[in-house]
Amino acid sequence: MFSLSRFRSLFIFIILISSLSCGVCFAEAKEDLGNTGVSGRILFISSYSYAWDTVQLQIEGIKEEIFPGITIDYEFMDTKRFGSDNDIEEFYQRFKHQMSQLEPYDVVILGDDAALNFALEHQKEFFDKVPLVYEGVNDEELAVKAAKDPYITGVMEKLSIKENIDFACKLLPGASNIVIVLDDSVTGKAVRKSFYTYKEQYPGLNFSEINTSKLSATQIKETFSKVKKDTILIFVVMTEDASGRKYTNAEGIKLVSGYSKVPVFKMVEGGLGDGILGGNFVSMRMSGKIAAQVAVKILNGTPVKNFNTVIKSPNIFCIDENVMRNYGIDLSLIPDNSEVINHKKTFWENYKKVLKPGLAITLGLLLFVILSLWNGMKYKKLSEELASAKDKLENAYHHDILTGINNRTGFNKDMKELERLKIPFALMMIDIDNFKYINDTYGHIIGDEALRQIALRLKGISGANFTPYRFAGDEFIVIAKGTKDSLYEKEAEQCISIFKDVFDLSGIKHNIHGSIGIARYPQDTEDFNSLVVYADCAMYEVKNNSKNSYKFYKDICQK
Repeated sequence: MFSLSRFRSLFIFIILISSLSCGVCFAEAKEDLGNTGVSGRILFISSYSYAWDTVQLQIEGIKEEIFPGITIDYEFMDTKRFGSDNDIEEFYQRFKHQMSQLEPYDVVILGDDAALNFALEHQKEFFDKVPLVYEGVNDEELAVKAAKDPYITGVMEKLSIKENIDFACKLLPGASNIVIVLDDSVTGKAVRKSFYTYKEQYPGLNFSEINTSKLSATQIKETFSKVKKDTILIFVVMTEDASGRKYTNAEGIKLVSGYSKVPVFKMVEGGLGDGILGGNFVSMRMSGKIAAQVAVKILNGTPVKNFNTVIKSPNIFCIDENVMRNYGIDLSLIPDNSEVINHKKTFWENYKKVLKPGLAITLGLLLFVILSLWNGMKYKKLSEELASAKDKLENAYHHDILTGINNRTGFNKDMKELERLKIPFALMMIDIDNFKYINDTYGHIIGDEALRQIALRLKGISGANFTPYRFAGDEFIVIAKGTKDSLYEKEAEQCISIFKDVFDLSGIKHNIHGSIGIARYPQDTEDFNSLVVYADCAMYEVKNNSKNSYKFYKDICQK
């Protein structure tokens, strides 16, 4: 029988030995990396801009493999926004001028199709006998053709359409429709063509699409909100709408996950944690990592011809457990070896993380924990800690980490309760005017501080009938309970009043304003999903006109 003091001493001893072992291994690994002696200059040419989240993931993967002594430069073609022939010509002229001022690069990494096409077109001029390593290329014919050149190799980006359909059918066995969200971009056209080739393999599913290039911004929101519950919805790409307005990947994901009533699947990495369930992703981080590994080996003396082939697309399952739970989907259906975010770790998983140095030590510690529980040691304290952790997790699940007020999950929970009780209320959608200017001018840290102060001011006027939520990004929502428009106007005036005083953002004085749209239940609609859409429409009416004001949905309907 072990005493508590002997168990505690042994536990600390094992932790110390494990930490020392990890430190030695890490030091040896660092020493190995530092002694590679690899040096050289690498250029990464991206087809898109750094704002595109998949590009950021590619760069993260590349940086993981770059050793000290290797210099890497970046060029962005930004073809999502500027993809015309004139735009490409302007990039060519700028690139030509830059290359005339620089020494030739040792290796060039090419991100996505446009960059590969550019390099092939100007190979003799800029990259004669320079190794080219592409990654993220969709066009298989182009990739295979390029790899026949003794100085070119690379990584394909092949979307797992069948794997994602099979996975979605497993999670949603009652589905009878499958809809993909795409546009008329090069990527959209390529995926559209492949998508419909699988129609005959799934006779029980009706195949269709939402083409955002054919819809206005309002129609896109309405179309997403009307997707039937027996639908498998797969987001591919959304770079534009019918008006020509350009969208980032994050903006497209925000719209589809914010307005649809069904879980959203995806085939390319990025967007996980923003409302997307996930799927079998092309890992853009792994694509960049593999390309960089090849580039470093070339710098280290490996002949290019050794890689003269098309490297298989690195596809992995990535899942957001929060979305799975929100839609009541069995977590045991998550494929093995998936990358999972928002995973709620068990008590034992937390201990395994602490005792990671070795399986034998972990099993030994678990054995001592079991013995301690068996003998009644620390039982009460462990129970209290578990209960406290559960309460903290529950609180964090319904509250926004940045601002501390209720989050979207808390909003959905409260809306369900209001729907059950049939309590009249107004929904106020608040969007910060010109918030992008704050982020672009002063940085995201100042932007986050602005959001915290706005939430704090909203929290200062909250009460039993006034509850604020952070909905998404720079959007807030207020639920104001009551029955009279005069009361709602009073609450709206209170919301506007929070912008009256100047905001002190880490020493920067700034005037911030907001636009508010108001939809009422049940006067405007008894459908709670439409209520959010109506409030959003009223808010955009304010945003497109006066700003720093509010408007009822009923007023814009009367126009």
